[in-house]
Amino acid sequence: MNQTTQNPTLLLRQPHASNDHVAFVYAGDIWIAGRDGSHPRRLTVHPGVKFTPRFSPDGEWIVYSAGSMERSIWVYAVPVHGGSPRKLTYHPGHDWVQDWTPDGQQILFSSPRDAVTPRYTRFFTVPLAGGFPEPLALPMAWRGVYSPDGRRIAYTRIREPFITWKRYRGGQTTPIWIFDQQTHEVEEIPSNNTNDAYPCWLGDTVYFLSDRNHTMNLFAYDTRSKEVRQVTHHKGFDVRYASAGGGVVVYEQGGRIHLFDPAMESSRALDIRIAADLPQTQARYRKATSFIRNAHLSPNGARAVFEARGEILTVPAKKGSIRNLTGTPAAHERDPAWSPDGKRIAYFSDTSGEYQLFLRDQAGLEEPEVIDLGDATFYHAPRWSPDGRKILFTDKRLNLFFIDLHSAERKPIRVDTDTYDHPNRSLDPVWSPDSAWIAYTRRLDSHMRAVFLYELATGQTHQITDGMSDAISACFSLDGKYLFFAASTNFGLNTGWLDLSSFERPVEHSLYVVVLSKEERSPLFPESDEEEGEKDEKDEKKESESQESRAEQNGQPEKSNSKEQPEEKQAEQKEAEPVKVRIDLAEIDQRILALPVPARRYRSLQAADGGKLFYLEESSNQNGATLRYFDLKERKSELFLDKVQDYWVSYNGKKLLYRGPSNTYAIVETKEKPKPDHDKLKLDKMEVYVDPRAEWEQMFNEMYRIQRDYFYDPNMHGADWPAVCERYRPFLDHVGHRHDLNYLFGEMMGELVVGHAYVGGGDMEKVDDLAVGLLGADYRVVDGYYQIARIYRGLNWRPELRTPLTEPGVNVNEGDFILAVNGRPLRAPTNIYQLFEMTAER
Repeated sequence: MNQTTQNPTLLLRQPHASNDHVAFVYAGDIWIAGRDGSHPRRLTVHPGVKFTPRFSPDGEWIVYSAGSMERSIWVYAVPVHGGSPRKLTYHPGHDWVQDWTPDGQQILFSSPRDAVTPRYTRFFTVPLAGGFPEPLALPMAWRGVYSPDGRRIAYTRIREPFITWKRYRGGQTTPIWIFDQQTHEVEEIPSNNTNDAYPCWLGDTVYFLSDRNHTMNLFAYDTRSKEVRQVTHHKGFDVRYASAGGGVVVYEQGGRIHLFDPAMESSRALDIRIAADLPQTQARYRKATSFIRNAHLSPNGARAVFEARGEILTVPAKKGSIRNLTGTPAAHERDPAWSPDGKRIAYFSDTSGEYQLFLRDQAGLEEPEVIDLGDATFYHAPRWSPDGRKILFTDKRLNLFFIDLHSAERKPIRVDTDTYDHPNRSLDPVWSPDSAWIAYTRRLDSHMRAVFLYELATGQTHQITDGMSDAISACFSLDGKYLFFAASTNFGLNTGWLDLSSFERPVEHSLYVVVLSKEERSPLFPESDEEEGEKDEKDEKKESESQESRAEQNGQPEKSNSKEQPEEKQAEQKEAEPVKVRIDLAEIDQRILALPVPARRYRSLQAADGGKLFYLEESSNQNGATLRYFDLKERKSELFLDKVQDYWVSYNGKKLLYRGPSNTYAIVETKEKPKPDHDKLKLDKMEVYVDPRAEWEQMFNEMYRIQRDYFYDPNMHGADWPAVCERYRPFLDHVGHRHDLNYLFGEMMGELVVGHAYVGGGDMEKVDDLAVGLLGADYRVVDGYYQIARIYRGLNWRPELRTPLTEPGVNVNEGDFILAVNGRPLRAPTNIYQLFEMTAER
């Protein structure tokens, strides 16, 4: 750990106490210490994050929940003095430990296993010795504890809304109810639209947390006098968790564990100092393929460049090694783009504390060139001009810039600013082949997008589509004659992206081509096969003179007859000629033509060599999109690849990098459809050096910047956001696991007092997927055997909604008994779900 044992360890969470010990969660594991905080030791080491340890009434056992939020959470029990944990639940849902029954024989937990949605849970009990969980009478309950005599339960019905939303007020505030298990009467602890949570019982008093006086503190409710009083008065940091045991209330506040003594009406913080080997903090090499976020292709397709786990790496198409060009665990590099001459790679990096533009040689042997872009904000998608002299990029504030690398000032020049913010940032700027124009799509006042052209020579912007359709993904043909884009005329209901009226409103696009010069013939001009007959010498001479005359009129040098030159020479001459884009803006709307393809959901248009226009076609319930191309010469669309997530075309238009299922990548030629067995990039050796503590500090700073720049209210809901972050920064040295970091982020974001500000996931140890199968039935134990109590009817014509016991040929009825599973005898107390492990979809 970074901190020494001279200071108490922080981020000790979810404590519980017995007569002799306190247990708590830290660094993803369960720890135990003396009641005075002395001699802390780790009690668990198995994979998975641990939650809510609870001592048994006799103090000999601890039960807790553990697993993965992405998979399953189960109930475990472990002896206080150590040993292998005992798994008590096996259902694939999430089971959350709440309490013990007063006799110490059963564990109370909440689970959504019987609910129609994981948002709601109910209480179950499972024996310490193992067995089939039984539900309690309460139809909906999330957190709760028994009274000392076991007759009543103090509980909350739904999850706390204030995990990342401090001082929440609204329809999901959580009053505490007291349920009498004999009479089924319910008593509510007095509240007034405040957050009351974490009830715990000592004698006739229910202690709980409440923010009724702003900061979350500990309160007490006397079940006899019906009075509520505040018993702690912490300022600054909320009290975040409370439980009762061993005659005291134990809670976490300011990262430390406190004991509240009801007899003395006072609390004290425990001095717990942990100096231990924390595996999740150790530096190591990690596979980076699953962390790839952006990619680009070298000019000739010899290598691909990737942004993976904050590093910039290049990967050979076939031969050679993977190169990590950056190697900066403490910084985040993003959005790589290869220069047209192949010598440099541009990307953004926050090495300085704010994002700047970096230019690095493609071999990674030289120090990068750093360009300060001015404002402290997020920048996106750098794109080189074809002449390699300029770079386009956008920023969080919806601005489109370019920077001239050959100018003395090297200051960003603003091209335009989008009209509205939107989750799908869609300026999508592209360069013309001669680097003289920029095409992009911008939102109009109507929220529809239109195609715009920006001329660098004049600094003028021109709208070239009428805004009556939603235009996206503009791109130039490689010869500079055409501009392509997709547009939708049924996009209207989707302009309000957060409006429920836009749900399940399929959007269809058509593909269009703009003929940029008024002198250029339509690429769809009618064709006709004609018999020319034989030409004599006089006809050929006349045709040659006519061609030379047209060349002189167009300002082109006189050329020798192409028939006299070898084909290779003609190709070289053609490549050597620089493209000059001519755009006649007058009546350009009359030169917009629809390509002969059916209306579908299209995106990501990119031009390639040979007059091809590539694009992705999306379909519902499909893994990835279909990559197609329209051939201008043949005037038809062809399938290129399916199950494509994204793709990038090289500058010369001859190669294409695509991302397929399961993070597979390949570089293929654009001239023909790839063979089914074409080679994929070898990414198995893509590894980066990970220093978790350096990463966590970068992520802490990044989280601060994300909220600073993207929070909808510039006033940050009245919070002094820089001061908030500095107040929480000392906790960073005590983070021992990614789950600790998520908790810290949640606490910080909670200071903004806003909903839908969530944090979760991250790089944690892998928990095996036990693939627990379900039969779509409820069970009960009768005379030691499992009887089917209810069979749920399915929609078997939909694969995701089928129920196995109702399929044709499965003659099983309610009331039948299950005697064995895959040949293994089944009888209580064996948990039926234990025998269902590794049976899902099998």
